[in-house]
Amino acid sequence: MKRREFVRLSSFAALLLPYNKIHGGMVGVDKFQNDDSLKKQSIAAFKRFETVWNFNDFWKRGNTFDACLTFADAMNHRWPGDAEVIAMQKRIGEMLEENYQYFMSIDPGTLWADDFGWWGLMGINARKHLLRLGNKTLADKYTNLSIHLCWQQERDHAYDFSETAKPVPHGCRNGDANGQSKGVKNTVTNVLFFLLSVRIYRLTLEENIADNEKYLEMAYRQWVWFDSWFKLDKYGYLQQIDPGGALVHERPISFFEGSDYKETSHPTWEKGWVWTGDQGMLLAALTDLLAIINNIAAWVIKNKIAPDFKVADFENTLNNYINLLSKGIKTALIGNADGIIREAPFNANFGPEFGNDYLAGRGIMMRYLGKLDKQINNIDFHKTSRTTANAIWQTRDMTTNQFQPEFTKVDNDKLYVNQYRKLTGVADDVYKWSIEAMNEQQKFGVCQSIGLDALGAVINSL
Repeated sequence: MKRREFVRLSSFAALLLPYNKIHGGMVGVDKFQNDDSLKKQSIAAFKRFETVWNFNDFWKRGNTFDACLTFADAMNHRWPGDAEVIAMQKRIGEMLEENYQYFMSIDPGTLWADDFGWWGLMGINARKHLLRLGNKTLADKYTNLSIHLCWQQERDHAYDFSETAKPVPHGCRNGDANGQSKGVKNTVTNVLFFLLSVRIYRLTLEENIADNEKYLEMAYRQWVWFDSWFKLDKYGYLQQIDPGGALVHERPISFFEGSDYKETSHPTWEKGWVWTGDQGMLLAALTDLLAIINNIAAWVIKNKIAPDFKVADFENTLNNYINLLSKGIKTALIGNADGIIREAPFNANFGPEFGNDYLAGRGIMMRYLGKLDKQINNIDFHKTSRTTANAIWQTRDMTTNQFQPEFTKVDNDKLYVNQYRKLTGVADDVYKWSIEAMNEQQKFGVCQSIGLDALGAVINSL
């Protein structure tokens, strides 16, 4: 059963010029004009999103609205008293009412494990937005959706509690809740459950919600699953990239007799396959884990989970993975020729089989890079975010402010493919998304969300 059969920035001023002057003469502008122009661009981007977000595809809808909420949060922090920004926040509150009704109209049994992860994360951000608007009733509904439906579904239907899987036990399968397909233990399903568990636990700490150790336990279990795989160098799940970086593959694969990680379908696997979205979410999960390191240490020691556990070693390991992934992104997922974030060049990403599912990855990665504290990983992605946002803005449809799937030059794309191939040994000569069969409004919604993620990352960098 197929996955979705169910339902270089030339200057900073270049990005911040008013959108109706982008293709005209460049003029010098001061900081306040820049700031105002960025706000105008952001409002224009949101207004387009308003017209394309309401489509029928469960995971894409959850993810694109999470992009919108993260973007709106950045706008609120930057311009909290601005009338247009306030109006945008209220409008999003109305959209959340409609989005909740959409969620409740779907039979959970037809959904896949990662679907619940996307909506679970969105639900936490929806709660924060709605509480800011004073709508506690709907905020509580989204909390219930995130915790008692999405998280619980992933735990009950996707997590493997057995000890038998080889070479690494446990982890989550991306199957449907009705059990018609077991699915594969890929990265996106596992990192979603990892990140969702950590974020729910952090929410319970912020709001003094009791009975929260089960979320900490699952976050720790997911950490152990990733850490166990990363230590198995011979399988290359965490692919080392010179000089000193690494990227996580789309799924762990181990070909040997008795292995439980040999499935190369659902979707069709490609050797060396890397997806941008996974990198951003894993960085977020690891940095979130670092933020609750003392809680984890106390829980592990109290429950005698790991007799040889040392908090200093745990912290060093987390920081090592964060640094490796950050360097990997900087080295391999940013084009040397133009400084723009790119998708890893694999046919498995670009389609046509599942290109419409992997299209959003660049935005997802920027969503989390925009929140990353450079003091943690010593890498500043802010210039990259500005360069990428500028490329997205300048290649938009100027009549509608609709962002496009491709926002780079083909000559630079070819240089990037060679760059990636030299670094990793594998790459496909692919430059264009094969999404001709994708529903047009879904395509517009996803592409617009990528732009919102990029603009949000720029705003967070100011």
